[in-house]
Amino acid sequence: MADVVNIGVNLDAFSHAISGIQALRSSVSRVFESLRDGMKNRETLEGREKQFIAEFQDNLQAVNRDLNELERLSGLVGRPSESHPLHNSGLLSLDPVQDKTPLYSQLLQAYKWSNKLQYHAALASSLLNQQSLKRSANQMGASAKRRPKVQPSTLVLPPQYVDDVISRIGRMFPDMTIELFRPNGTSAVLLVTLGKVLKAIVVMRSLFIDRTVVRGFNENVYSEDGKLDIWTKSQYQVFQKVTEHATTALLHYQLPQMPDVVVRSFMTWLRSYIKLFQSSCQRCGHFLQDGLPPTWRDFRTLEAFHDTCRM
Repeated sequence: MADVVNIGVNLDAFSHAISGIQALRSSVSRVFESLRDGMKNRETLEGREKQFIAEFQDNLQAVNRDLNELERLSGLVGRPSESHPLHNSGLLSLDPVQDKTPLYSQLLQAYKWSNKLQYHAALASSLLNQQSLKRSANQMGASAKRRPKVQPSTLVLPPQYVDDVISRIGRMFPDMTIELFRPNGTSAVLLVTLGKVLKAIVVMRSLFIDRTVVRGFNENVYSEDGKLDIWTKSQYQVFQKVTEHATTALLHYQLPQMPDVVVRSFMTWLRSYIKLFQSSCQRCGHFLQDGLPPTWRDFRTLEAFHDTCRM
């Protein structure tokens, strides 16, 4: 047997194994050619069957012989020595239970992803450095230190301005009565009475609406000490639903630069409940669903929908 070089592979056996692979491929091809030709070119039917079976058995024996020879040569080829690019971590590949503890393969995969991440991060950094970002921290310099801070003036609006905005909104909707209270100094609390349908308590901080509670027209909105009750929920499920939708509307109508527009938009949306018990659903066309009227109002079109039909 030829000498084994220091890479761990028997080159002579390797060459013979390649020849064995070629011989195996040839014998397998002869098997399929025999099946393709079948029993043609024979004199009698019995003779054709015997000849076909004999040739087919010879071809299968040749395949078996070449396969055994290839298995023998594969054992003589040897195994190349493995390099350990991850230093001592490469010893994990010697674990005999690779299926249960594939630490080495996972470590190699993590190493490849780390290299890709560093490469793409370097490309992104070079591209960003080529852009002139006018508002970046590097270019603000000393001018940014001299720039005065802008105070949030919308949070400290005078009470007279808030009263004027509320009165103008009240004049816009004659079927909506708005009463303004200031129980704790400058903070405003609005009691909105919409026809004979509902009453809504709107808690405001300057012109920003904090929360809303909607109750029925015949429900009491005052506590025992005579102050507005801003916490108790309505005893009717329909107005509990309207309260949930009003909270969603507060999150939808957000424009800090123009708080008066936000309040006017919210009041316009709230006024759409004037026909809470008279409007049918725009999706299903029914007035009631699970015993409730359409309690949802679209923020843009103000159309009525049941809570499930709006999805």
